[in-house]
Amino acid sequence: MWFQQDGATCHTARATIDLLKDTFGDRLISRFGPVNQPPRSCDLTRLDYFLWGYVKSLVYADKPQTLDHLEDNIRHVIADIRPQMLEKVIEN
Repeated sequence: MWFQQDGATCHTARATIDLLKDTFGDRLISRFGPVNQPPRSCDLTRLDYFLWGYVKSLVYADKPQTLDHLEDNIRHVIADIRPQMLEKVIEN
């Protein structure tokens, strides 16, 4: 599994990067990670402007009241994303 993030200051604190490197090793795409994430990368733009909003709207649709419920919702929503949807996002 790869982990990719933007270059926001809170995401690139030394403690955060150290934790992510310990967890993901060379599979970390980040401003100070083994694989550099360029600023304003088009790879994240689609995520920023569509996918996260879409996922969030579905995750919170039934107003989860517990952490377990929230985590279950996240897992189900992510699992239900079809490759065709991602292809359309990339095309647009």
